[in-house]
Amino acid sequence: MSDSARQFVQRFPRTRRLLRHADFERVYKQGRRHFAAHLTVFYLLRETEQDPHGPRIGFTVGKALGGAVERNRIKRRLREAVRLNGFLPNAAVNVVINPKRSALTVDFVELQSEVTKAFQVIERALQKGKRQ
Repeated sequence: MSDSARQFVQRFPRTRRLLRHADFERVYKQGRRHFAAHLTVFYLLRETEQDPHGPRIGFTVGKALGGAVERNRIKRRLREAVRLNGFLPNAAVNVVINPKRSALTVDFVELQSEVTKAFQVIERALQKGKRQ
């Protein structure tokens, strides 16, 4: 890929990723869940973060879903679906996406649709929580 083409490639920015094990654990233990056919989404509102703007998204793909090649392919597909979806703009929330084995073979449009629906559910839950 040339340097000029590399400039225009949009990436999944590091500032939007959930990276620490403690953050994953907090989302799993204190957060809420949304179940879909090919993935489960866990989410937790951030209240005392230094950077409350924008969601942080993490992916967990266990060894039961296949070897490293399959797990990495699932993560790439999910990252792209999230990137194309728009990251829940301005939502101070941590999200963990846990795919099922079918996420490897399902049509990408369907996977992207599930991610979009999950983000809509999260957005509604956050709006509901702010009103209370």
